[in-house]
Amino acid sequence: MKSHKTKKFIIISIILIVIIAFVVFVINYTAILQSPVIETGSKLEVDSQNISKSLDYEYTPVISNLYVPWSIVFPTPDSMYIAQRSGEIVYYKNSQKQADFYKFSEISATNEEGLMGMILDPDYPNSPYIYTSLAYEENNQMFVKVVRLTDINNQAKEVEILLDKIPAAKFHAGSRLRFGPDQKLYITTGDATNKDIAQDINSLGGKILRMNKDGSIPEDNPFDNSYVYSYGHRNPQGIDFDPISGVLFSTEHGPSLFDGAAGGDEVNRIIPGKDYGWPKVSHTESTPEAIDPLLVFTPAIAPASGVFYNGDKYPSLKNTFLFGGLRGEGIFVIYLDESRQEVNSYEKLNITEGRIREIAVSPDGYIYFSTSNRDGRGKIDDKSDQIFRLEQLE
Repeated sequence: MKSHKTKKFIIISIILIVIIAFVVFVINYTAILQSPVIETGSKLEVDSQNISKSLDYEYTPVISNLYVPWSIVFPTPDSMYIAQRSGEIVYYKNSQKQADFYKFSEISATNEEGLMGMILDPDYPNSPYIYTSLAYEENNQMFVKVVRLTDINNQAKEVEILLDKIPAAKFHAGSRLRFGPDQKLYITTGDATNKDIAQDINSLGGKILRMNKDGSIPEDNPFDNSYVYSYGHRNPQGIDFDPISGVLFSTEHGPSLFDGAAGGDEVNRIIPGKDYGWPKVSHTESTPEAIDPLLVFTPAIAPASGVFYNGDKYPSLKNTFLFGGLRGEGIFVIYLDESRQEVNSYEKLNITEGRIREIAVSPDGYIYFSTSNRDGRGKIDDKSDQIFRLEQLE
């Protein structure tokens, strides 16, 4: 009888512990989701307050009723192609829809994945190519592929797969595209919720990749016969090249409780062939084998893009690095020091339109940004999703 009571007591105790642990998890997770506080990592202090609003700016809507616009490119100053996560590329001119440029039929868009990256050829329109990255399923597995479209009179007439079978999942699928000053195409990839592949040089997941325009591997890549440019990434979703130093910078999503302590979103300066730590370290942890981030945000802000501004419409933003925050719900502005190797300060433009994803600069120097409120985590209204233009900064 005593043994039976002891066993019953142990079972009840275990059940209570599980319930308490679950309640604590829910409370902490809810607090993280709702917290408006933005802090830098203790090892990565910057010379500014957590949130500064010193910039005087206005913004106006230019396009409404989109579905999770991931990427924006400008074939001309007054027109744009918009990649929607659901697989459509739509063509707008003077803010009016003209046509559907192309629709991918094999798209997988169940959660975070879908049609993601899009970039024009650097010699467009002489080389009338548009490069895209998208997720799809095959034999119950998910992958990302890089596809080149040929633009003939604002319609895609040819489709060519440049790289296929990049590991993907409904979470952590990447994927941003950017051409460098070297005319090479750079692609971000996520760890597809299998964090160990980020350290595997033979895997294309959890990396920044580099390729020639035709999809071949550049001879001067850091690893022989490999697309891998840098590794140890969890889920980078923004890349661009500093117009002063020519060095690649990236933004990256930190852990989400199931794979580590929440927060730890990063801004990184990318050096070819180097390890950026995931999953060995995150947040402000360090290891001699990996490059530390320039800036860490905890709680998470979910950085979803990245672009350097090198135009003349907004003098106060000249040569700054900007990215959109999904959970952070705003535009973040990073000011680098004179060496272009450290963060001097940062500010947040507190946009009141919900989740911000893409930041893009038109050929005539205007900044556009997109909302991502229809991605399953935002507040939807009768105009969601939208693209806005910054009108004034002094």
